[in-house]
Amino acid sequence: MRQSAKQKRFLLLAGVFLVPLALIFSQCFTGGSESRDPRGILYAGSSTCVKCHKDIYTSYQHTAHFQTTREASPQSVHGSFSPDSNTLVFNDSMKVVMDKQGKAFYQTSYKNGKVLQKARFDIAFGGVKAETYLYWKGKQIMQLPVSYYNALHSWGNSPGYTSDYIDFSRVIGSRCFECHSSYIKELPSESQSLSRPVEMDQKSLILSIDCERCHGPAGNHVNYHTEYPGVKEAKYIVKYKSLSRSQKIDACAVCHSGNSGNMLRPTFAFKPGDTLAKFKEISFYHEDSDPAKLDVHGNQVQLLASSACFIKSQMDCATCHNTHQNQRGLIPVFTQQCQNCHTTQKHNLCKLTGRVDQSLLNKCIDCHMPAKPSNVITVHNGGKSTLVPYEVRTHRIAIYPDEAKKIINMINAQTQKPVHKL
Repeated sequence: MRQSAKQKRFLLLAGVFLVPLALIFSQCFTGGSESRDPRGILYAGSSTCVKCHKDIYTSYQHTAHFQTTREASPQSVHGSFSPDSNTLVFNDSMKVVMDKQGKAFYQTSYKNGKVLQKARFDIAFGGVKAETYLYWKGKQIMQLPVSYYNALHSWGNSPGYTSDYIDFSRVIGSRCFECHSSYIKELPSESQSLSRPVEMDQKSLILSIDCERCHGPAGNHVNYHTEYPGVKEAKYIVKYKSLSRSQKIDACAVCHSGNSGNMLRPTFAFKPGDTLAKFKEISFYHEDSDPAKLDVHGNQVQLLASSACFIKSQMDCATCHNTHQNQRGLIPVFTQQCQNCHTTQKHNLCKLTGRVDQSLLNKCIDCHMPAKPSNVITVHNGGKSTLVPYEVRTHRIAIYPDEAKKIINMINAQTQKPVHKL
C-alpha cells in the first residue's frame, strides 16, 4: 500500500512538471519555420487567439492599442490625397506633396518646383489623435516629414520637425517600437561606434500591441487547450485579474510612464507580472514628483498616482478602461466609473449637484480630467508661425476651477439659464 501511494504521488508530481515541459517542446514541432513567431517558440501569435476568442479579438481591432502600428493603406492613412488638399506648403519655395501611385502612397518634397526627395508610406504610427508615417530605407526605418492630425483635419509637420526644412533623414530606433508594436529585432553591427546606423530586421516586425504583449507568451496556453478543449479554466496564460495592483500598474506603465527614466533593458522582454523597475529607472509615488511638471502625453501613470482618487482607493487602470473595447468618446462610461465611488450616500458627490443643470453630472472627466496641451508634442502647421497644441486628457484627477467654469457656462448657455458662479 505504501508503495502504491508513493507511485501515485510520483505520477502526480511528474504530471505537474512534465505537462508544461512537453508543451514547451511541442512548440518546436508545430508548424513550419515560416509560422514561428520571431519572439521565440513560446509565442503563438495573435492569429491563434481568434479561434477561441473571436469576439474579443474583433472588438480589440478597433482600439487605440491595436492601431499603434499598421501597414500604410487606405484604411490606416486618413489624410486626403485629393489635388486640392494633398500639399503641405513650408514656405514660398518648399512644399511636400502626398500622392497615390498605384496601390502605394508617397511623400515628395519640392524646392522651387524641382523634386528633392521621394519616399513611400510603409508604416502608419497611431491613428486616433494623429498619425505619423515611416518608410524603409534598406535596413533602416526613417520618419516621413509630414503627418496627419485629426484635430486639424489636415496634414502638418511631423512632431519635432521645423517648419523651414524638409527632413527625410530621422532614423527611428527600436525604442519607439517598444510602445508602438509588439516586436522588432535590432540587427547587430560589427561597428562599436555609437554613431553606427540603427538597422532592423524587417521580417521580425510584429505590428500593433498584440494579445501576447499584455497576456504573455501563449504557446503553451494554445497547445494545452487544443489538446484539452473541455478545460474551461485558462491555463498557461496571464490573467490580468490575477495580478497584484502594482503588477497591473507596471503592465500599463511599460508604455504609459513617459520617457524620462533611463532604460535598463528593452521592454520587449517585459512580461505581465514582471517589475518595471528592472527595465526602467522610474518612480510613480515620490512625493517630490510635481504633477505640474509632468506632461500629459505619456505620463498617465504618474499623473494618476498623484491623484487623491488613486491614493485613497485600490483603483488601477482597468477600473476605468476596458482595453478590449474602443471606448473613445464614451464619456458616460467613464462618468459611471466615477459615480460608482462618488455617491450621495457617501457624501462625496459633486458639490454642485442640485445647484446647476443635472447634465453637469455627465461630465465628470471634462471637469476633473480635462484635455490639456502637450508640451512634448507641438505641431507647426506647415509654414504657419503658430503652434497647434496636441491635446491629451490628463490622468491627474483633481479640481480644475477654470475647466469647471467652462463646462458650467456651456451648460447654462444651452439651457439659457443664468451663469452659476463657483
